[in-house]
Amino acid sequence: MRKIVSKLILLSILSLFLGLATIAQNASREYVGYKQNIGEIIVNVSDGHYKIIEFNKKAFQVTFYPENHEVKNFSYAVATTPEKPSFLIKDESNTLKIESKELKVYITKKPFNISFYRYADLLFSENEGYSLSDSTQKMNFKIEDSEVLYGGGARVLGMNRRGYDLEMYNKAHYGYTTHSELMNFTLPMYISSKKYAVLFDNASIGHLDLDSKKNNTIEYETVSGTMNYFVICGRDWFDLNDQITKLTGRQPLPPRWAFGNFSSRFGYHSQKEVENTIDLFFKNNIPVEAAIIDIYWFGKEIMGTMGNLEWDKDRFPDPGAMIAKLNKQGVKTILVTEPFILTTSSKWQDAVDNKVLGTDSVGNPYTYDFYFGNTGLVDIFKPEAKEWFWEFYKDLTTQGIGGWWGDLGEPEVHPTGLQHVNGSADEVHNAYGHEWAKMVFEGYKKDFPTQRPFILMRAGFAGSQRYGMIPWTGDVSQSWGGLVPQPEIALQMGMQGLAYMHSDLGGFAVADTTKPIDNELYTRWLQYGVFQPIYRPHAQEQIPAEPVYQIETTKAHAKTAIELRYKMLPYIYSLAFENNQTGKPLMYPLFYVEPKNGDLLTYDEAYMWGDAFLVSPVKEQGKKSQKVYLPKGNGWTNFYTNKIHEGGQEIETPLTMDNIPVFVKGGEFLPLLTEAKQTKNYSIANFDMHFYADQKVRSSTYTLYNDDGNTPNAYEKGMYEVLNFEAKNSEKLLTIKALRSNGKKFTKTEDNLITFIIHNLNKKPKKVMVNGKKYPDKVIYEEVNKTATFTTIIRKYEKIIELRY
Repeated sequence: MRKIVSKLILLSILSLFLGLATIAQNASREYVGYKQNIGEIIVNVSDGHYKIIEFNKKAFQVTFYPENHEVKNFSYAVATTPEKPSFLIKDESNTLKIESKELKVYITKKPFNISFYRYADLLFSENEGYSLSDSTQKMNFKIEDSEVLYGGGARVLGMNRRGYDLEMYNKAHYGYTTHSELMNFTLPMYISSKKYAVLFDNASIGHLDLDSKKNNTIEYETVSGTMNYFVICGRDWFDLNDQITKLTGRQPLPPRWAFGNFSSRFGYHSQKEVENTIDLFFKNNIPVEAAIIDIYWFGKEIMGTMGNLEWDKDRFPDPGAMIAKLNKQGVKTILVTEPFILTTSSKWQDAVDNKVLGTDSVGNPYTYDFYFGNTGLVDIFKPEAKEWFWEFYKDLTTQGIGGWWGDLGEPEVHPTGLQHVNGSADEVHNAYGHEWAKMVFEGYKKDFPTQRPFILMRAGFAGSQRYGMIPWTGDVSQSWGGLVPQPEIALQMGMQGLAYMHSDLGGFAVADTTKPIDNELYTRWLQYGVFQPIYRPHAQEQIPAEPVYQIETTKAHAKTAIELRYKMLPYIYSLAFENNQTGKPLMYPLFYVEPKNGDLLTYDEAYMWGDAFLVSPVKEQGKKSQKVYLPKGNGWTNFYTNKIHEGGQEIETPLTMDNIPVFVKGGEFLPLLTEAKQTKNYSIANFDMHFYADQKVRSSTYTLYNDDGNTPNAYEKGMYEVLNFEAKNSEKLLTIKALRSNGKKFTKTEDNLITFIIHNLNKKPKKVMVNGKKYPDKVIYEEVNKTATFTTIIRKYEKIIELRY
């Protein structure tokens, strides 16, 4: 027995020694010294030097420059410059310490190593650190064996991406379902369950290995670019999102109409087809905001016409009249564009003459075959090419086009031999869609400064959100398998800063176009869509995605879902404003709510839609009931039945085709419009404010944001109003304070007539007081739903409402 114990102790000591030994970098790297410049520290080592910059108290940039090796800069992610330095340097005998208030960098001199701490807690260390081969360069980290890892862009791998070697090459995956290792957004970033993130700011192709060898190692490998990475930490998950988007940029507030219902398919063949489809929405009293016109606007055939960039007058004889008619109906016209100029298109020679295309090694336009024909590619990195390309957008926007869809922007086919003005295809591949969105965004700022752009894009890079990019999850299979991963993709992308990731509602890629649509699948997908950032049914033309073409029962379910979406617009628009200000995702995982529950770190069967809603999509055919976990700390009220459940438990809820499981967190405010109307008629002059009382929640606050829905930077310009609500709850008294405040340039003068609906009251209030006076009208109490309802007017002064039980 003693021998066995001794052997176990010896093995434990040996294991500990080996674990510590692996933290040291490669043995040949030696510390030489450091020097401090303004805002940065240069750490010299035997094979190069590190540059360390404190961007703020929670973010450091680390760049390695190898000796005798030229590096190129393909950094596109970061939107800001370093703040005024606040770090302190402590040069100890074997440790150089660089300390900000929260994030700290400790450099061990011998053996050389760099480690990162939040306060006194180790986050991770460089392991082998930097290495260089003939074809690639690598950076290698050591992490803990218990960490759950997120990130790497859009993938279908489950919430925990640890154990995968992720290729960094934006690429479409047509018809994906429950597993996809490579998709349209491959962001070189990982996020740890220890609440820190590492972003490699390099658009070159490569790999991000998240411990695929099961040895607690992260390895980033790339073919070119500067080996620089940002270490970002947060005190909680919301703070981490704040810090990530503080660094990479915040999403501008989209136009309000973008949160309504879209009419879209691949694709409308004619002006008449577009107009007739939109007329059907009005005939069926289903609100609609935009018609998206796919490739047939510039050619009657799929093949050979891409790059025409002008209306096909045979199919669209009077686009100006069509746009005017749709605008009068309150419907925007959105066009698809692609960056490919086919050699058979009407713009080919103009593109060649203006030298706006990617080239071969001797400077001639690089041409190649892909699905749509023989083509060249707009060099989106070349200023002259951007100017040439933008002119088409400018002319069509002047004509009345209300938004843009950028498709195939990975780019879909991007040969290694193609040269851009600043590097090869492989060196800049992952930033192509990013720069394309930037072109459109900056074009609007210059030529249409009073209009918020709508920019729907299939590919991008870290930080693309700051250019107003609205990403979607690509050509997903129209199947239950296609629906399954949609929450995972959206949640992951929101954590990485791109909070508007959404799917083609109903699914896009159809395996058998002779079969009719699966009505249950379509209904469940559209019900899920109510609680995702953009509501856009879209599919191949053989099986129309628009609800107006569905059978009556399916159409009725879709109409109910769309009407709920419109009633929720005050809530959704306020979510969008909060995202614009703080980077907070519109959809976020349950572990944001209950961070100490380790079981939730990989859970995506339900998620939060803002702070009020917990949503559990139905992703399986024929289900009669569904299990849902409700986080502890609050009660949860079924949104449809008003049944209350205690938090901290998994419940099983019955299912009907009328809706998916949705619960409201106790202590939350929820503004809802009384009618579902197009956004051109949007107003919060009269709305319902629901409050879900919860004895476990003694106080809560809510901010309802409003502006004209179209002016860029309306908040910063003072062209807004906010309604602030505060609730304090005790056993015998509920107090609600409401106060409206306007920006200096907000011109609204009317009052807000608000009907308060207080949920979860076990008995009728004995007395309701408004600013110290008895409420003059009748308070309606419903025993079955346990709600009290009353109406009051909110003006510029504070209103205090007291309900005594």
